[in-house]
Amino acid sequence: MTKSQTIRIATVAAGIIFALSLSALAADPGDVAEGMSLFLQKGNCQACHGWAGDGRKTDNQMPDGANLRETALDRDLLIMTIKCGRPGRDMPAYDRLAYSDGRCYGMKQSDLRASGKQLPDPPATLQPREVEAIVDFLFAKVIKKGPMDRARCIEYWGSEADVCRDLPK
Repeated sequence: MTKSQTIRIATVAAGIIFALSLSALAADPGDVAEGMSLFLQKGNCQACHGWAGDGRKTDNQMPDGANLRETALDRDLLIMTIKCGRPGRDMPAYDRLAYSDGRCYGMKQSDLRASGKQLPDPPATLQPREVEAIVDFLFAKVIKKGPMDRARCIEYWGSEADVCRDLPK
């Protein structure tokens, strides 16, 4: 085998490995759909973050949520934020055991009380797989996807939805 052939084989092998690693990172469409449902319904994340995750909340009585389309959080930090909330801010902890054993920011319930930082109650608690599904949804449809326009809205919902009609093209 010549050096040129060896280089070509190595290049093809590296390309295959790279393609396989990218497909392993892609979220399962079922998980994305479940995550969207959890975001919109059980977690009611849209009440503060807006249905599009852009911080345009759907309930004026709710606190202002972050614009998740522009977040700099990576997957692990986003999972921790959902599970642990943001003490002293308006983000609830969705892990029912969040401050029972120091798993969140090294704090227990007594540490939270001593710090004077409160957490609002979540609309529901989420199982770890549900948090993962929400994060899969966010990375697939929200994070780093740019501002919502009509084309993105149709892709987001999977078809033309009433909320898409008034968005710019």
